[in-house]
Amino acid sequence: MKRCLDDVYPDAHCELDFTTPLELLVAVVLSAQTTDVRVNLVTPALFKRYRTAADYAGADRAELEEHLRSTGFYRAKANSVMGLGAALVERFGGEVPDKLEDLVTLPGVGRKTANVVLGNAFDVPGITVDTHFGRLVRRWGWTAEEDPVKVEHAVGELIPRKEWTMLSHRVIFHGRRVCHAKKPACGACPLAKDCPSYGTGPTGFDEAAKLVKGVEKDHILALAAPR
Repeated sequence: MKRCLDDVYPDAHCELDFTTPLELLVAVVLSAQTTDVRVNLVTPALFKRYRTAADYAGADRAELEEHLRSTGFYRAKANSVMGLGAALVERFGGEVPDKLEDLVTLPGVGRKTANVVLGNAFDVPGITVDTHFGRLVRRWGWTAEEDPVKVEHAVGELIPRKEWTMLSHRVIFHGRRVCHAKKPACGACPLAKDCPSYGTGPTGFDEAAKLVKGVEKDHILALAAPR
């Protein structure tokens, strides 16, 4: 299944736009309860206005909230981002740390956020257990664990460490494009022959093909089409 994911999504990547570790850290915090697409609409102006941890720490709250309003829960997110900036300035010289144990001490940063930052900003392998990842690995029978930390460790024992970051991207891509929560595109899924949950969604190719999303749709369907 892992090799198949490699073939289906060779170019999988973090779908949040960023150029620095700080930008990625802020973007991941903002992505809670909203989509990466929405965050990417907000961050260009945000990153232009706030370039350093000190900028976030000293932000005018009302102005910052206005920047974040469309992401939802903008007051809480403004609190998180300002607290994040202050903690980085006070404890890490304004720089984003590159160790899991340091990242998880920051306000609003759990293991999921830390692993995204480590894997994509610092090339440190990490497994990102978001809702898609947890749902799919349970659906596939890779683990029965519900707790994200236990899921992370269970999958980490199955897959070589150097593959963790790309595996995370590919599983999340598959969850967004094919293996939907309520109606997965089983009949148009390249992983179908190995999936213990095959049949959860429609198994006819034509019906399932309509459920496949993303710019990779033609590539996915070509791999999954009946031979």
